[in-house]
Amino acid sequence: MTPSRVPDPPARGNIDLLSELEPVVARELDRHLATAQEWFPHQYVPWSGAQDFDGPLNGEPWHADQSALAPAVRDALLVNLLTEDNLPSYHHEIVSRFGRDSAWGTWVNRWTAEEGRHSDALRGYLHAVRGLDPVELERARMTHVGNGYDSGQPTLAHALAYVTVQELATREAHRNAGQACGDPHGTRLMSRIAADENLHMIFYRAVCSDALDMAPDPMAAAFADVICGFRMPGHGIPGFQGRAARIATAGVYDVAVHRDRVLLPLLRRLRLMDRTDLGTAGEEARDRIGHHLEVLSDKRRRLQKLRDRRRRPQNLPSVPTPEGSAAPEIRQGPDRRKP
Repeated sequence: MTPSRVPDPPARGNIDLLSELEPVVARELDRHLATAQEWFPHQYVPWSGAQDFDGPLNGEPWHADQSALAPAVRDALLVNLLTEDNLPSYHHEIVSRFGRDSAWGTWVNRWTAEEGRHSDALRGYLHAVRGLDPVELERARMTHVGNGYDSGQPTLAHALAYVTVQELATREAHRNAGQACGDPHGTRLMSRIAADENLHMIFYRAVCSDALDMAPDPMAAAFADVICGFRMPGHGIPGFQGRAARIATAGVYDVAVHRDRVLLPLLRRLRLMDRTDLGTAGEEARDRIGHHLEVLSDKRRRLQKLRDRRRRPQNLPSVPTPEGSAAPEIRQGPDRRKP
């Protein structure tokens, strides 16, 4: 049953929301600093198996047959790494939104410092195991970082909604790529990176929870806009569409993962679909989200049928598979907002 509507709340400006959320950010920053674990990228790279490359060191050139990674996993790790490489643009985005003052500025700098470890560790791993062509990787990095990044989010509410969805999506992308790589060193590293992304998501989700209480309609509308038009931050990577299709076909990150392990857990935790304090704009936003989830469900069913046909031996019936369920969060210590 749809909750009864309440009168629309007064409009809230971005600067008001920024100021009113500052105590929330301070609280969640303290929680994050108490929970986050120190780790060192160099300890996750299997240096003992590395060898020099061609060039000034006159080492061995890279060849595709040196990589033990499946093609779709190569695509996934390249996309993940180049996404992390664009950190300077992401820093500019959030510091422009959140500012350099008070707890907001402290969080921005801490987040940036933690995120910087990811590209260092992942590039070191891929070079050590010769998982990707280092020349192709560097050329793609130069192009991608040179193009910069603009999220296009129009308000602070939109920016908060986007980073919350994006951090959870990135967590799943890293973790799934690690599980698919078939190498315990890669799995360990990607799980470590995913744990960072999980803590970042918890921070933003907590801030959004309070923001929804302060400004339910604007935040609901922002989440609807972000969810219905969501694109990963690496969408500008050269060849992204083809790589994303191969990543989805392999099941590393597809519409089922996005719906079942990103959107549904997030919406449940924020109680966005059963709030009773939404006005007309908020109700309309919730309807848009509900319709989008139905569209994703239909795409997921069609994708599963396609996979079943590809796997089905001739003249044998397919075995139906159960509906996907939400994966548990990676946790590093308590989440104070756990109900």
